[in-house]
Amino acid sequence: MRIAIQGEPGSFSHEAALKLVPGAEIVPCALSAEVFAALDSGAADAAAIPIENSLAGSVLEHFDLLLHHDVRVVRETLLRIRHNLIAVKGAKIGEIDRVYSHAVALAQCRRFLAEHPSMKPIAFYDTAGSVKQLVSTRDMQAAAIASEQAAVYYGAEILARGIEDDEENYTRFFLVRSKNENDSEAEVDPASNKMSVAFTLEHKPGSLVAALSALSATGTNLTKIESRPVKGKPWEYIFYVDCKIGSSVDGARALKALSEHCGIVKELGRYSEAH
Repeated sequence: MRIAIQGEPGSFSHEAALKLVPGAEIVPCALSAEVFAALDSGAADAAAIPIENSLAGSVLEHFDLLLHHDVRVVRETLLRIRHNLIAVKGAKIGEIDRVYSHAVALAQCRRFLAEHPSMKPIAFYDTAGSVKQLVSTRDMQAAAIASEQAAVYYGAEILARGIEDDEENYTRFFLVRSKNENDSEAEVDPASNKMSVAFTLEHKPGSLVAALSALSATGTNLTKIESRPVKGKPWEYIFYVDCKIGSSVDGARALKALSEHCGIVKELGRYSEAH
């Protein structure tokens, strides 16, 4: 299976894609919009996208892309994020004066960087991309913060492992497929116990309470809610929710209850909860 990811090979998205579909062929894309374009065009069979980090929060752009493309979430997984200080082979940790990585990764390694004040953090477009750059330039005084897979993929060396501030650092990833797929992956798993939905409401008092009460009345357990602005309609919002359901049938019942209170209801996917 060809799985599109945002970022370079060796990234955490690469690692998550292989966890979701072992042996998958990775299709790297520079931008998240290109990931969804690859799905639309058939250049990729599926996409692995980060949707939420336990420390940094939601990846808001991906909620918008899920809404505006004809796709379905078919699976989720949790990936433990382990950051490592990586350099070209032969580099010495005491000689490193610059550290490149994505801004979020740098922020998650503040303690390590504070303990090494000679290392200047420099934001880069991608964690794995920072390792790729190091290997191409052979800069012995620079390092990167990225995954172990990035070091292996680009033939670099890990100088320090597990340098993140918080060990409870996880990212939740979705496996997304086009709705027009004909194979079994596009079908709703009868054992699904989780559902993601987007909906809009009338701009009047009590509308959100009424919609959530309708969900609650079906026995649905809300686990996450996120709001995003509606383009062209200031101060109006699209709400995204994740909820636990007893079965796929219960999911259909919850959608029906929600539709009685909402202008638009779009099911983003029904799938099994990751542990």
